[in-house]
Amino acid sequence: MKIKKDDTIRVVAGKDKGKDGKVLSTISKKQKVVIEGVNIRTRHIKKTSQQAGQIVKYPAPIHVSNVMILDPKDSKPTKIGYSIGKDRKKLRISKRSGEVLDSKSAKAKTAKKAAPKKTK
Repeated sequence: MKIKKDDTIRVVAGKDKGKDGKVLSTISKKQKVVIEGVNIRTRHIKKTSQQAGQIVKYPAPIHVSNVMILDPKDSKPTKIGYSIGKDRKKLRISKRSGEVLDSKSAKAKTAKKAAPKKTK
């Protein structure tokens, strides 16, 4: 699946068409993603002796074919391609502008690994 956690996407089909949001999680076996503020469902929880009854709203999964990632340059939907970087790592790129799409968290993880450890 080409869409990953923390990507900014736009819904291109369904009842929430046109909405933008950040990917909260992915379900790769079912090819679905959970996006904040999109496909909101309501669940009524019955009261018990320990807690009061309540109404909970939560984002439900949406199929990955109904979303497109946003281009970092102009914030328009784009397809995703792949290329090999200078350090021989596979990078996700935007087909629209050629910009690298790798999330900030992935870059931070590689930066932490590359940083030398302090010893006393």
